Amino acid sequence: MSHALAEERVALPPGPIGGPAAWTGPEMIRDGSWLHQFTAAELSEIDAAIRAHQASGQEMGRISRQTFRLPTLGPVLDGILQDLLHGRGFVQFRGFEVAKYTTEQAAIAYLGIGAHLGSFRSQNAKGHLLGHVRDLGLDISKPTVRYYQTNRELEYHTDSCDIVGLLCLKTSRSGGESMIVSSVTLHDEMLKRRPDLYEQLFHAFPTDRRGEIPPGMLPWFEVPVFSWHEGQLTTIYSGQYIRSAQQNFPEARRLTAAETEALQMFDDLTRDPSLNLKIEFRPGDMQFLHNHQILHSRTDFEDWPEPERRRHLFRLWLSPPDGRPLPPSFAQRYGQLTPGDRGGIVTKDTVLKFVLEPQ
Repeated sequence: MSHALAEERVALPPGPIGGPAAWTGPEMIRDGSWLHQFTAAELSEIDAAIRAHQASGQEMGRISRQTFRLPTLGPVLDGILQDLLHGRGFVQFRGFEVAKYTTEQAAIAYLGIGAHLGSFRSQNAKGHLLGHVRDLGLDISKPTVRYYQTNRELEYHTDSCDIVGLLCLKTSRSGGESMIVSSVTLHDEMLKRRPDLYEQLFHAFPTDRRGEIPPGMLPWFEVPVFSWHEGQLTTIYSGQYIRSAQQNFPEARRLTAAETEALQMFDDLTRDPSLNLKIEFRPGDMQFLHNHQILHSRTDFEDWPEPERRRHLFRLWLSPPDGRPLPPSFAQRYGQLTPGDRGGIVTKDTVLKFVLEPQ
């Protein structure tokens, strides 16, 4: 291990962090300011921007905040971005009439709004800049299958980018609720309840890349769950892939009993209804989360038998130009640490592209 990484592992916050990022679900239910209902004027601007892009004949890759003009909604999005990065860390938009648009038009709208928050990042080895969350009937026991391709419950986790976004196109027959929790709240709770286990989460944990391996990298990366860097707590976590790294890679570092107990307590806290927040997802809802301080999950779901009705969400991974400084260890997963140009998954065969159907 490098000296720099060793120093990073032992850097701890001076105590509880608190602040606007340390919210609980019940507080957010009472607050409600995180839910932004699009106004008629904002929806009209989005519609005009969709039509303008289609009339231009440009490809989706040309969409930017300059081309997707939102004269009044744009400044609102600027303010929301600051709240994502420095406040509660999440927002939900409601009121976009997704049913009245084609799949392509819905994608244009979502990419256009996302472009006001950051640059698009590759979400898998195929180079998909517009991701799809849909049950493809795949077997999660296969080493390259990821949970968003199944109907299985997702444990609380973060994605490998600064901001993750979802646009709900169609809902499932039952289940599939969206759940989020503040990692700052989890940090403060663990510090209060079990400071001995809390410190274990500042160790670097081997985490399975699920076969999506950048050039020169191992099939796993090692990053602490909690990192205290430049006065901020930054979290990266996927317990399912930490466990699969232990199962699939005997040469990866073995976890200690204390580390395993700390991960279990962390998982238990994420599922605590006094801490987490369940959010209803309606067709047209758009959700954006700051991965460095928000963990997200979803419940198992039962889908419709008809293919055209099946649960389907668009996903964006974004890198804002004024994102926070990240610890050096994140370079293993993010590729580089430059705000606005970091995160995502790129292998030697990756070709960046936009696709309108799951692949």
